[in-house]
Amino acid sequence: MAVGSDRPTDSVERLRLGAAEQSAAHRARLGQFFTPMPVARMVASMLVAPAAGRVRLLDPGAGVGSLTAAALERFATLGVRELEVVAWEIDAKLHPQLRDTLERCVAWGAEQGVSVLWELRDGDYVQAAAEALAGGGGDLGDFDAIVMNPPYRKVNGDAGERRALEGIGLPITNLYTAFLALAASQLVSEGVLAAITPRSFANGRYSAPFRRFFFDLVGIERLHLFESRADAFADSGVLQENVIFSVRRGMNPEKVQVSFSRGVEDEPRVLEVPSEEIVRSDDPDLFLRIPSDEDDAEIAGAMIALPSSLEDLGIAVSTGRVVEFRAREHLRITPGPGTVPLLRANHFKQDGIRWPAADSRGRPNALAVAPTSEKLLLPNGTYVLVKRLTAKEERRRVRAAVCDPSAAPGPQIAFENHLNVFHRDNEGLSPDLARGLAAFLNSSFVDRYVRQFNGHTQINATDLRHLRYPSADTLDLLGRATLRDMPAAQEELDGLVDRVVWGVGEAPDGETRGALERAA
Repeated sequence: MAVGSDRPTDSVERLRLGAAEQSAAHRARLGQFFTPMPVARMVASMLVAPAAGRVRLLDPGAGVGSLTAAALERFATLGVRELEVVAWEIDAKLHPQLRDTLERCVAWGAEQGVSVLWELRDGDYVQAAAEALAGGGGDLGDFDAIVMNPPYRKVNGDAGERRALEGIGLPITNLYTAFLALAASQLVSEGVLAAITPRSFANGRYSAPFRRFFFDLVGIERLHLFESRADAFADSGVLQENVIFSVRRGMNPEKVQVSFSRGVEDEPRVLEVPSEEIVRSDDPDLFLRIPSDEDDAEIAGAMIALPSSLEDLGIAVSTGRVVEFRAREHLRITPGPGTVPLLRANHFKQDGIRWPAADSRGRPNALAVAPTSEKLLLPNGTYVLVKRLTAKEERRRVRAAVCDPSAAPGPQIAFENHLNVFHRDNEGLSPDLARGLAAFLNSSFVDRYVRQFNGHTQINATDLRHLRYPSADTLDLLGRATLRDMPAAQEELDGLVDRVVWGVGEAPDGETRGALERAA
């Protein structure tokens, strides 16, 4: 095969477009999303070269070699003269294209004065790396640099990858976090890993073991967030909030460079943020926050300064107990004798909870009481509900509402699993506290803070437990003020929260906060 002297990134883009035409079912089974070249170059731009001018590079899940080609071109500009590449690809159908790319890298590198050696490894990277890390699978080697666009696929509980990772004490639910964790363990001291992944690892309970493992090994140096969910993999039809980032083994820089752009080709906005604001050392869950401007940093500081956790308030938050496909025999569209109100996300309206729904469209409004459904019920009372899923077009990521017995009457009540429920020992809250809590959660302040670590439209109970809250007295006061002033617009609610929680601005009648407290 004749090998030309075009830049490797030019030829590999043609190979990528061809590979992307193979069956969607095959790509879905492997979690493949091939890296467009502008994205690959952006990932590679975060690499740095060791002083020695020699680099050992790992590209796990290499595909057709897009990231390897971009990394070579990056290292050539940094004065690297020897590059040893280990490209790992489980899909044998891609090996001819990957070999083509690697050979082109050799030829182009020689023209640039860079000696390129390569090795293509077949098989399952996750299982091999996990076994090696456990001490039973040989030494897979250490690397100065790693680039990756890891496969994105859920890992079932009985999958081989899942068992291999649990064997090293690392429960993983998605393949991309497995790739990140294992690759980080193969970095040399001060080695750099640059990747594009979904942003979903930044928060949530299921990714917490990964974050603890990962951030124990590496510190973040750079982050880039796309403001459009569709742009990075536009020709693959992927709708996912992606983040490009680089981390370094054994390093924790004081500042992190954070940048934003709508698409890959757009000029980015760039910030420098203290690393402690990205991953807080006092956060046991190690949420990853991405502030979009200086105001976000101030919001994060104000949130941290709030006095209470939910535990301090004696409040718990749980997902609703009713999983509809498991309780199908008990679901009723129309309330009647022997049923209790069933609250779902469709009962949320702009002005609060409306039950039963006037437009049920076959969706249940009630749950039949039976011995097998008793465990799904709570005593009726005043609860604060938060939708777990919000539509992309909704202004707020967090939507909270108060549900009291006047909204859904009866001695007992049930909540569907797509709701988060604030309660006290599985019973309701005081009305003032509930109204104040809902007002706080519906504020733009909470919305801005949550968007720093939550990159999707799902709000889980773990996210809500992660927040700090005003004191119980302040929430009571806010609840009474909310009932009195009945704020209808977002600006009115935000102004009320500012006045009551932080004493910012004047009370509605021009009096001080103390006067507001007495009046309430």
